[in-house]
Amino acid sequence: MAPLVHAAQATGVTTLTLDSPANRNALSAALVAELRAALAAAGADPAVRAVVLTHSGSTFCAGADLKSPCDPADFLGLLREIAGLPKPVVARVTGHVRAGGLGLLGACDIAAAGPRSTYAFTETHLGLAPAVISMPLLPRLDPRAAARYFLTAEPFDATEAARIGLITLAAADDPEGAEGADAVDQALEPVLAGLRKASPQGLAATKALTASAVREALERDGARLTELSAGLFASAEAREGITARFERRDPSWVL
Repeated sequence: MAPLVHAAQATGVTTLTLDSPANRNALSAALVAELRAALAAAGADPAVRAVVLTHSGSTFCAGADLKSPCDPADFLGLLREIAGLPKPVVARVTGHVRAGGLGLLGACDIAAAGPRSTYAFTETHLGLAPAVISMPLLPRLDPRAAARYFLTAEPFDATEAARIGLITLAAADDPEGAEGADAVDQALEPVLAGLRKASPQGLAATKALTASAVREALERDGARLTELSAGLFASAEAREGITARFERRDPSWVL
């Protein structure tokens, strides 16, 4: 089986690429396991100052793999490891992000996205709730915006994602030619340059400060919300919602 996560090294930076475009980089058990292993390796490498998390294909991450879902406890472990890694984790997004994929953005320290990226918390339309991902996201998001988008599952763009605190910066197309992925890379140049100049001790101590609210939420509420997520996935409403998604029809509760 081909790897689902690829690691590449540059000066002081490890780039981890989610590479399962056939299922839109969904959070399968295999992808989550590979990503956790790759993060651990980067965290243990003294030459690494930062980790960039990015993707192949048109979708950063579509959320849970509804055909082969990971254990919610393993996903919780992944979020804890991103937030607890003693090195900054920077998300580089050029495509779409849905549901659980948004939890990855919340756990990352910095997130940059391109003008064609879109976002949606799709859980309520499937009979689910953004339970586990609420822990890294609620400390970062504008509360009114979180309530709106968590409840309605409306899609929104990168400009709105930056306004509400989901991402750090939204890169605009450069009128002189840079667009999409190139625009994101240009926006990240000063970010990565700053991280390369920082000391390992300084980065670790500073991340412990800036990510403390996310880490505390994951520790405090992790068991309860993981149990809630598992219960919702096993419910009759979720079975109907997921079945309807695969059958490309509205679920029975739609008015």
